[in-house]
Amino acid sequence: MLMYIWFCILLGYLHRSCLSLSLGHNLNRSTGLEDWLGYSKSLVRDNSILHDFVFVGTSPSSYSNNDSVSCEDLEGVGSFNTTCLLSSTHYLNSDVYVYGVGNLEILSHVSLLCPVEGCMITVNVSGNIKLRQNASIIAGSVVLSAANLSMEYSSSINSSSLGGPPPSQTSGTPFGIDGAGGGHGGRGASCLKNNKTNWGGDVYSWSTLSEPWSYGSKGGGKSTQKQYGGNGGGRVKLLVKDTLYVNGSVTAEGGNGGSDGGGGSGGSISVQAIKLKGYGTISAAGGMGWGGGGGGRISLDCYSIQEDLKITAHGGMSIGCPGNSGAAGTYFNANLLSLKVSNDNVTTETETPLLDFSTTPLWSNVYVENHAKVLVPLVWSRVQVRGQISVYCGGSLIFGLSDYPISEFELVAEELLLSDSIIEVFGALRVSVKMLLMWNSSIQIDGGESTVVTASILEIRNLAVLRQNSIITSNTNLGLYGQGLLQLTGDGDAIQGQRLSLSLFYNITVGSGSLLQAPLDDDASRGTVTKHLCDTQRCPIDLLTPPDDCHVNYTLSFSLQICRVEDLLVNGVMKGSIIHIHRARTVIVDTDGMITASELGCTEGIGKGNFLNGSGGGAGHGGKGGSGYFNGIKSIGGNQYGNAILPCELGSGTEGPNESHRHVLGGGMIVLGSIQWPLLRLDLYGSMRADGQSFNKAISSNDGSMVGGPGGGSGGTVLLFLQELRLLENSSLSVIGGNGGSLGGGGGGGGRIHFHWSKIGMGEEYVPIASINGTLDNSSQTGNARLTNGYCLNEKLEC
Repeated sequence: MLMYIWFCILLGYLHRSCLSLSLGHNLNRSTGLEDWLGYSKSLVRDNSILHDFVFVGTSPSSYSNNDSVSCEDLEGVGSFNTTCLLSSTHYLNSDVYVYGVGNLEILSHVSLLCPVEGCMITVNVSGNIKLRQNASIIAGSVVLSAANLSMEYSSSINSSSLGGPPPSQTSGTPFGIDGAGGGHGGRGASCLKNNKTNWGGDVYSWSTLSEPWSYGSKGGGKSTQKQYGGNGGGRVKLLVKDTLYVNGSVTAEGGNGGSDGGGGSGGSISVQAIKLKGYGTISAAGGMGWGGGGGGRISLDCYSIQEDLKITAHGGMSIGCPGNSGAAGTYFNANLLSLKVSNDNVTTETETPLLDFSTTPLWSNVYVENHAKVLVPLVWSRVQVRGQISVYCGGSLIFGLSDYPISEFELVAEELLLSDSIIEVFGALRVSVKMLLMWNSSIQIDGGESTVVTASILEIRNLAVLRQNSIITSNTNLGLYGQGLLQLTGDGDAIQGQRLSLSLFYNITVGSGSLLQAPLDDDASRGTVTKHLCDTQRCPIDLLTPPDDCHVNYTLSFSLQICRVEDLLVNGVMKGSIIHIHRARTVIVDTDGMITASELGCTEGIGKGNFLNGSGGGAGHGGKGGSGYFNGIKSIGGNQYGNAILPCELGSGTEGPNESHRHVLGGGMIVLGSIQWPLLRLDLYGSMRADGQSFNKAISSNDGSMVGGPGGGSGGTVLLFLQELRLLENSSLSVIGGNGGSLGGGGGGGGRIHFHWSKIGMGEEYVPIASINGTLDNSSQTGNARLTNGYCLNEKLEC
């Protein structure tokens, strides 16, 4: 009897072992579904366990191999442990789980579908899965695992508009009955004009962007009878040991809401494979509706991806506001650690918010392209990648919130590349890159009216090139630092700021038609820079003996500074109220080039010209302003002022008759070199000007009668610390006073030009320090102003 019992125990053990081996199942491994996010990659990467794992899902429920349906249950022929052929369409109404060590093949025009929101089809086989032409798998969630997965022409894995409920405590479905689109990877669009938020459903699941597994959200309805628009997109996960061929489509798109509701947002697609090939489509796009749905999230973890594949997560079209589609979703390349946000040239005003960026490991690249609009909304944020940050083809990258421009942002990368695109910053920006290349693009920095916003600094170590109407502009202080070349190539290229400092480059080239400018054109910007010099004759010490380091802040006097630059070539325009070029070697102003502080000096100033009953006196500076006469009334011009030995004052302005013609401006100031660091050589083929403003308009009263005119502004100052000067033919160096009004206005006084020569050679051999074939002009309507030299201090150039 005892021997019989032992025999039964041994027989049962052998039977259990054989059953386990026939199923390819390891008894030491759990048969339940484990958490996908923590376990899936090991299943793909570890060949030793690929054939004996139970597929990982995200559902808290678990399947055992005994829960698997058979090939016959799906009306197929064969077995999942050999090859199962599905030759007829099979409908399901609940979740289904398939397990086997063989293959699955779905023949042409055959579908396996569960058209129920959130329904899951899970297929876990150790062999291959093939979808023949026009074959399809349709469900709210589709999870496929195989050694190879092949999708032929027009085949599909489709979870579009079949999404289940999105994660709890998310706001992907918009509130109200405005017909706004649902949100997920990108925000849904809202066509409501007075919508304070300017978007529909919001984004969610940013933290799982590299392994997305969330449903899309429904769009909003347009009435209480229809509370929702299109459904959200579903979920697709494809685990492939080797090669995935996609010649059909893999979709998790949002549903269409039509004209009665917003589009649903795209769902989630996650792919892991060694090779991803084909000519098909992978899409988690938002659905069309009254307001378009936002795009979903796609993550591809593949060693190689064929470029012919179309991969998209664009926002859905908006019927109610065609120019404002849903925002783009996200496409993350988990193998390269790069993020792409593209709206496939579907125009939108709705943003895709990007939140915290990975620091361990750092992402390699970030791409914003094809009319995607990306927002980094945090008060302080650091965006750092190992490679490129690229904004292309109508894309825009926005830092901060327009209503609160007090944020500070850091952008760190190897390269910052912009083409037909915009970067907008509300607050301050700090950039650290090796290369900045811009083509028909702009970087716009808005610091608001707050004085607490720090200067924006762009550190470009090797190369900075602006081409084809590219602009960098800031209404606060702006500094560009580098060690290589800064080039503004041609027409429309510009760098502008409230104050602007360019330093440490070995060469700066201002191409023909390009512009360096500080301050901006508005009176408030100019007044901020010039006010402290217009009320006093105090000479700014930082212009004569500047600090050794090059920095930009509110305490310094310059508006436009070029500091520690070897060579400066100006073919375009340098424009500023107070231009200071120091610690430079050579400055060349070419034939079409101009360095100008004309009409950018004081609104009033020490030598202000007055206006009295139609007659306007000209402003004074190096010379006295001319008197104005109108209907027998005389207005005396402004007084002469300034230091003839070392001039460093702005030109003065004049009063006007009314609010429409309040002031005529004086000339600004140009300082080249400094006492300690004189400029090695100035070659002037073009012009250098600090002229006063002229008034050329006729002013009439309400009854049409003439009321006279104001006087002209006085010329400013050109202060040159030089070793050598060459004024070539047709060049000009001027600080002339402006013309007064044609009826009653006196001319402005001329300004001051001063040459402070340094290191003049001594000995018997004559070495010229100045060669002049151009024009020196410091005239005014009341006689010559002042032209002085640092050593002989006479009124002739020759020493």
